[in-house]
Amino acid sequence: MTSLFRPAIVLFVILSGVSGIVYPLVVTGIGQALFPRQANGSLILKDDKPIGSTLIGQSFTDPKYFWSRPSATTPQPYNGTGSSGSNLGPLNPALIDAIKPRIDALRAADPGNRAPIPVDLITASGSGLDPEESVAAADYQAGRVARARGLPAARVRALIAAHTEGRLLGVLGEPRVNVLELNLALDALK
Repeated sequence: MTSLFRPAIVLFVILSGVSGIVYPLVVTGIGQALFPRQANGSLILKDDKPIGSTLIGQSFTDPKYFWSRPSATTPQPYNGTGSSGSNLGPLNPALIDAIKPRIDALRAADPGNRAPIPVDLITASGSGLDPEESVAAADYQAGRVARARGLPAARVRALIAAHTEGRLLGVLGEPRVNVLELNLALDALK
């Protein structure tokens, strides 16, 4: 009987060591050597302290900032450990109930703006953590941000254009703006 268990146990120990220790160390080492910023979470530092990541959104509610796409994570928004979509379909009354206060908040923050609200300002992404929004969503908010900061709207729109990322490989996805980076650029204006 021991002749049957011994090879199985040895194989288990060897494979556990390779797949549980050696492989993760090799992959981590390659990631740290070739892509250190990404391997460490794509952190954004201010005064050598992390203030966010380019990969996870943050909540902004002050009218002088661009607001992020809503988060679907609970109980805390943009919680990386609770990544998930809302799983609410377009005919689900709960989705409509979730969208109404978002529309009201956007309208209250900028009562003169009667443009159609871009869908990504009122619906969460598939992960619930999206750090980016469409250029249309940023443009929709430009007037409010410009007034709140006492800046010309053209200056704010130029900042949006400067922080717009194009399609991946020129064909995948849509042009987008990282909200945290855009808000940091606004704060950096003199």
